[in-house]
Amino acid sequence: MLQQMRGTACLSMIWLEIQRGGAGITTLVRLINNMKMKYKLIFFYIIIVMIPVLILGITLISYFRGEALTRAIEQASNNVAKIKIQMTTKLRVPTDISNLLYFDKDLEKLVNTYYPNTLELTKAYLNYTDFQDYILQYREISNIRLFIDNPTLVDNMSVAPLTPELKTRIWYKKIMQSPGLNWMYIPDKEAYNNSPKATINKLSLVRRVVYPEYQRTGVLMVQVVQDELNQMLYQEPFETIITDEQGYIVAAKDPKLVGSTLNSFDIGKDLTDTAQNVIRTTVKGKDSYVIVDEIRPALSVSRLKVISVFETKSILSGASKVSLLGLMIIIGVLLIALVMVYVISFLMTNRLLRLSRQLNQVALGNLNVVSQIDGKDEIGQLSRQFNYMVASINRLLSQVVESNEKNNKLEIAQREIKLKMMASQIHPHFLFNALESIRMNAHLKGDKEIANIVRLLGKLMRKNLEVGRERAPIKEEVEMMRSYLEIQKFRYEDRLEYDIVFDAKAADILIPPLIIQPMVENSVVHGLENKEGTVHVHVSITLHEDEVQVCVTDDGIGMTEERLAEIMSVITRAEEEPQGRIGLRNVHQRLVMYYGEAHGLNISSEQGTGTRIFFSIPSEREPKA
Repeated sequence: MLQQMRGTACLSMIWLEIQRGGAGITTLVRLINNMKMKYKLIFFYIIIVMIPVLILGITLISYFRGEALTRAIEQASNNVAKIKIQMTTKLRVPTDISNLLYFDKDLEKLVNTYYPNTLELTKAYLNYTDFQDYILQYREISNIRLFIDNPTLVDNMSVAPLTPELKTRIWYKKIMQSPGLNWMYIPDKEAYNNSPKATINKLSLVRRVVYPEYQRTGVLMVQVVQDELNQMLYQEPFETIITDEQGYIVAAKDPKLVGSTLNSFDIGKDLTDTAQNVIRTTVKGKDSYVIVDEIRPALSVSRLKVISVFETKSILSGASKVSLLGLMIIIGVLLIALVMVYVISFLMTNRLLRLSRQLNQVALGNLNVVSQIDGKDEIGQLSRQFNYMVASINRLLSQVVESNEKNNKLEIAQREIKLKMMASQIHPHFLFNALESIRMNAHLKGDKEIANIVRLLGKLMRKNLEVGRERAPIKEEVEMMRSYLEIQKFRYEDRLEYDIVFDAKAADILIPPLIIQPMVENSVVHGLENKEGTVHVHVSITLHEDEVQVCVTDDGIGMTEERLAEIMSVITRAEEEPQGRIGLRNVHQRLVMYYGEAHGLNISSEQGTGTRIFFSIPSEREPKA
């Protein structure tokens, strides 16, 4: 019972604390709601933005100095590890090639054969192309050399006899003492002869090749392309080099360092026995960090070192400057932001108060209020919407009476339009019926020629008056064109002769209607103009690959170059032209609109000879919408 009473008392105390906390939150919310808008913005800016940013900025700036050096070391170490992987990958190719050549029976026969004369030796050299094939196939390989004690051989820059002078070279002695794969930098002074073509100056794989069957030993040298090594280091942020066991720099970010020794780099510590380490020392008299890592290529008995150097002062000085600059920027930005918050809050509250007064006037029934609050923000948008609302109310009140009158006028206008449309349909049908009556009357009286011409005229007019079609088959256009020519033939008799060449394969290809007939009409009308005798009109419609080509020619009077230029200007002009050549202009504009500029009309003419009108359109592609 006592325990229950104690539990009840604890629960009561917890509930009282919750109530007190809730009351405190309610009081805080009430205080915030009672504050003016501008004071709310400034208060929350200081509490939520200014103070936390200052604390965070000071903490980050103090931490940044220590981390800058750590990041530099980590970056240099990661770069060295990356270079180590890339270097190992690049050196694998020369290693694999040397292994293939070591067991190459054709190479063994080539270098151990006794050649009686130069002709036999030359044939053998020409028949063996593996060295050049490897060089062309792999961009890592600069050259491949094999030296062997065979006096019948001649140095062809790939295979060479082993001379006494060559046996005195340091690299040769080292190979004889250390069997296996050796990676070393061979400078010019250690080249195998004094010829400019014998220049090495690059990292090379050197190994001994033993031929027990012939009791001979040769030396195989695979040279690596220098640019391939330097390109690995070109984009490194710190000074980075790669050295061999002799201390020669075999690759560097600065290509000028290649060939020099590690001693010339002036590192204040011996790195001979250092395999992998981060060392703080002096480089060229300046406090620096040196990152060292060792590369041991596959199957190699020699090692290479990757060394990256950066100056401590440059890292820390940069961090100090950035820290100070960052602190000044943070303080300056916070102060400017505080001023801006105050100004913005003042402007915003002032505009809201003005809008509130204007709303009160509308609520009192004053519909002539106009809000003059400028700006394109939300308050300005509310002002414009307020004006639009007041204007809409006034406009709706004035439109209520006018709407009925407008509806009545609209109904009357629609009825008149329908009557005109119905009347416009009567005239073409009346004309067609009249023509058909004339044709039947002429036919019954035996005048078949006039009956045929009337039939063709009615057919032609019906086609011309048809509406609603965007495209028509070429065969229908040809039929309408033939009708037109027959009518003109009846009219001009012997003065007009025509012929039509029509490719039946193009019959069903769709083209815009009334394209060909205006061209024929132009040739007939202007061809017969001012010319005595017979005018021949030739129409050709052919299909060439993926194009339909339409050509209309006549042997009329033709025109001068100036007149032709004037006509081309008229038909290609975008504006409406009230003068002549309306039909050709219409054809040209529609062709350009449907198919593009390249498919417009092409007109050529010579005075006294005739005129040629030509266009081509795609036969497969749909015309443009």
